[in-house]
Amino acid sequence: MNKSRLEAFSDGVLAIVITIMVLALSAPDAVTWEALRPSVPVFVSYLISFVYVGIYWVNHHHLMHVTHHVTNKILWANLNLLFWISLIPFSTSWIGTFYTSPIPVAFYGGILFMCGIAFRLFEVSLIYADKSCVEGAKIRRLRKKEVYSLVIYLLAIPLSFLSVWIAIACYAFVPCWWLLPDLHVERADEE
Repeated sequence: MNKSRLEAFSDGVLAIVITIMVLALSAPDAVTWEALRPSVPVFVSYLISFVYVGIYWVNHHHLMHVTHHVTNKILWANLNLLFWISLIPFSTSWIGTFYTSPIPVAFYGGILFMCGIAFRLFEVSLIYADKSCVEGAKIRRLRKKEVYSLVIYLLAIPLSFLSVWIAIACYAFVPCWWLLPDLHVERADEE
């Protein structure tokens, strides 16, 4: 099967996810800076989630770039990944509205954890289908960040019941860390 259909479908779903998240933002009822204050947590949750979706999109693109063909397992693994990513707008809205409550904060971490697991399953399906194309320095380097990210999510979920702020800091740290350029990955990309 040609990989372009999978890429186009995934790009479309991710674009819709971002659109749904931005539509959840509402303008203040007044034209003062003070009127913006209640929107700050919603906007911050949107910003963090937008970066997460962007990171998944970029890494999905990199993986598909080194993949030559798509199997049925890859299609299902991709759908699994898109399913979990499609829940990000819901969890973003919930944590943005109730950011001081541990249950929405833990739920957000659970969604992030499942997205990470689904991405890893997607990677494994690509590696299984074509070891020569996908297995390499770049993927091994990404794998370390993936594992550390999953550990942070797992720690942040129970931490949200002790301190929502520590859990939120963990969720905000991970995308910031992923945004830092990794010279090993960039060199592998150039090769």
